[in-house]
Amino acid sequence: MARQALAPAHTGCCPVPSGGSMQSMTRALTVIGVPCSAGAHHGGLERGPAALRAAGLLDRLRQAGWEVSDAGDLAPRVFTADAAHPRARNRDAVVQAGRDVAAATGQAISSGRIPVLLGGDCSITAGAVAGCLTQRPDTGLLYLDGDADLRTPQTTIAGNFDGMVIAALLGEGDPGYTGLAGAVPMLPPERLAILGYDDADIDSRERHLLAAPLSHADGKQVAADPLGAAAAARAHVEASARAIVVHFDVDAVDSADLPLANYPHHGQGLAFDAAMTVLRELCASPAFAGLVLTEVNPTHDPGGELLGRYLDGVVAALAAPAHGR
Repeated sequence: MARQALAPAHTGCCPVPSGGSMQSMTRALTVIGVPCSAGAHHGGLERGPAALRAAGLLDRLRQAGWEVSDAGDLAPRVFTADAAHPRARNRDAVVQAGRDVAAATGQAISSGRIPVLLGGDCSITAGAVAGCLTQRPDTGLLYLDGDADLRTPQTTIAGNFDGMVIAALLGEGDPGYTGLAGAVPMLPPERLAILGYDDADIDSRERHLLAAPLSHADGKQVAADPLGAAAAARAHVEASARAIVVHFDVDAVDSADLPLANYPHHGQGLAFDAAMTVLRELCASPAFAGLVLTEVNPTHDPGGELLGRYLDGVVAALAAPAHGR
């Protein structure tokens, strides 16, 4: 059955209680499908939301202790080759997807719920941050990803926006994308931590974006101490952000362990169990305000076994905050 897209979000900020803590300490999730592959290397990611629902995500979340509503899917934004814009492919579709995500995210948060966004490619996370900012100006981001996503149209090779997310949040890149929240940059670096990326893939022209006070730990550092790295990242962002969006790109996991990622990272990244340790620690923040799941390509898993293992890990990571609120 077709699902309805969400209405535009209320744009005013929710009242923030004294001390700046989370508004509601809610046990309520709103699941929002974002069938977007416009920002990726190729198609397939637009099938992710349907596949994750079919694999039992909502029932698993309810069994973990959450009250769950399904808000349906936003409008599909599907990859095209876009040879006319090789350094900013599908730019208009990516920006519109970001606006849709921002509206849906803001609406969920204004209703006192935690949005869980089912991607879709990583470009949607900029929209999730923008939407959270409409309700909570003290938003921060914990970003678990196999890539640092520091590309801009000037430094990119492939031209895909899912490699430009962090640069855009810090104010560098395409003006339509960097401006999703109005103010540029969307986030100050002290409210941002990235974990799990391949340091060797960073262009020298992008490395300045990793300067303090941004917090960062590459894949090797995280693999050496998953819990410690996650706790340090969380503490860094919690020091100045009291509403935290968590981003999890499945390509943070070594594709030899879980080959679900849209763009494989064989021999790189974290073991699946280590990645789940990190995700569990990030989601356990008392400021946890939203989760974005990205880059799951169900065409890589026709039998569904990998999706089942993935959801086991994600739901386990969410179990603690469900019972601790």
